[in-house]
Amino acid sequence: MPKFLQSKLPVGRYAYDEVDRAFLAQRVEQFRDQVARRLSGALSEDEFKPLRLMNGLYLQLHAYMLRVAIPYGTLSAEQMRALAHVARRYDRGYGHFTTRQNIQFNWIKLEDTPAILDVLADAQMHAIQTSGNCIRNVTSDQFAGAAQDEVLDPRVHAEILRQWSTLHPEFTFLPRKFKIAISGSAQDRVAARFHDIGLIARMGGKGRPVFEVIVGGGLGRTPIVGVSLRDDLPEEDLIAYLEAVLRVYNEFGRRDNMYKARIKILVQALGREAFLEKVNAEFAAMDRSRYRLPPEVVEAIRARFGAPAFETLPDGAEALAAQCRADRAFAAWVGTNTHPHKQPGYCSLTVSCKPAGGIPGDATAEQMDLLADLADQYSFGELRITHMQNVVLGHVRQDRLFEVWQMLRANGLGTANVGLLTDIIACPGLDYCSLANARSIPIAQKLSARFADTTLQQEIGQLRLNISGCINACGHHHAGNIGILGVDKRGEEAFQITLGGSSGDNASVGQILGSAMSEDETVDAIARIIDVYLVRRTPGERFIETYRRLGAAPFKDAAYATV
Repeated sequence: MPKFLQSKLPVGRYAYDEVDRAFLAQRVEQFRDQVARRLSGALSEDEFKPLRLMNGLYLQLHAYMLRVAIPYGTLSAEQMRALAHVARRYDRGYGHFTTRQNIQFNWIKLEDTPAILDVLADAQMHAIQTSGNCIRNVTSDQFAGAAQDEVLDPRVHAEILRQWSTLHPEFTFLPRKFKIAISGSAQDRVAARFHDIGLIARMGGKGRPVFEVIVGGGLGRTPIVGVSLRDDLPEEDLIAYLEAVLRVYNEFGRRDNMYKARIKILVQALGREAFLEKVNAEFAAMDRSRYRLPPEVVEAIRARFGAPAFETLPDGAEALAAQCRADRAFAAWVGTNTHPHKQPGYCSLTVSCKPAGGIPGDATAEQMDLLADLADQYSFGELRITHMQNVVLGHVRQDRLFEVWQMLRANGLGTANVGLLTDIIACPGLDYCSLANARSIPIAQKLSARFADTTLQQEIGQLRLNISGCINACGHHHAGNIGILGVDKRGEEAFQITLGGSSGDNASVGQILGSAMSEDETVDAIARIIDVYLVRRTPGERFIETYRRLGAAPFKDAAYATV
């Protein structure tokens, strides 16, 4: 079995200690015994189900699916190679990156899962709490530790939350699953307002960060923008305050109806003020000394993250601009797929997993190996998975961008579309999921091919298009400027269009435009909606801004013009 051991402190990722390793080894052996008993018939499927879900193993339409945790989306090159090995040896040669910054393998054999978990544990990875009514993987900013505008590196606090929440005895069986996102910048790059708890860092007094705490957001059957409970939570009270929120939810959240069990329903039922009163009462009654997060503890966690050994470089903007003038395709990619870095001479780059006509979020084992090699060669051996189902190389020298782009393009990963129309978020849909009403992948592929022209996408500009195969909204369709929802229409697959969703600072829920249409009708309707935008927008106006100014009427008229 290949070994994926760390030879040194990894850059950008928390390094496990002996306690972590021993725990994972014990967990793997425990699940190995459970799998053996299931295969022998000693455990029924009903008895086995809660055990496998605790280890991230789902039974889908055609096979088992394993969801592997990627805490706060950060991977080492060695870990990416381990994932490539799993894809190649135990799946069908690929994996699927998800909106929770995890990866899913869709064709797993039950008897192979202990061996897979062995590989993951060897690489300091696991699948714990990727399912079940517990605190799921904490998501974070894909440019954490690199962005010019960040107040703090949110990966450090996400790791603190991971340690606090993993196998928490009080929160292992919540009313429903629970999702937390943390942004280290005042600019919301994590869709904080659509999470059970969203945290946005700001600089407070005395040079110490504080957090805005947003509670009760979510998508699914009841899409809701979360409410802000407070905007001044001191760093030292982070764990205590979140514990108070979770205790209130655990006590008062509904357990009689799974569709009304999320914290968003509780917040709406009580109202913000009554919910806040309960949280404050719980917070005041706690022995906060047990939960206090002093600066030295934060620094101790930070010290277990390896720091990049940045070179002192001149600003490479002028040379990069000259390269862009010489190559229009490279210029288009730099314009969409790079992000400013706080270190002069560097930038962060997003690798699009959305080629024209491709499956959003999929990566082959060969592509994973390539990304690991590029991370080693150009980005201190570190990668990030984004909640938009792409991959980030966080620390790339500006003067090496061109050669990175050439290698990406040669391997189907050089698409210049990040933030544009074909940077589609999509769940696996009915091709895999037993809950889905319709297939998400084919319509995503058709839309991607329809709008593949780079010049057209750049003319359209920034636009989020999200697709879900059912009302559970794993594709975040409510948060897309244009959303597509798969529905069952008299036994046939059909699609509803929503418009006006946004997951950023000015978050909003998309509204249904009209009746559901067939797949091809929906693709044509989207094209007509885009035409209306291009004709009616004012200079510099993004799609979401044009929609908010004009309202739904002109877009609805165009969408249903020939239906």
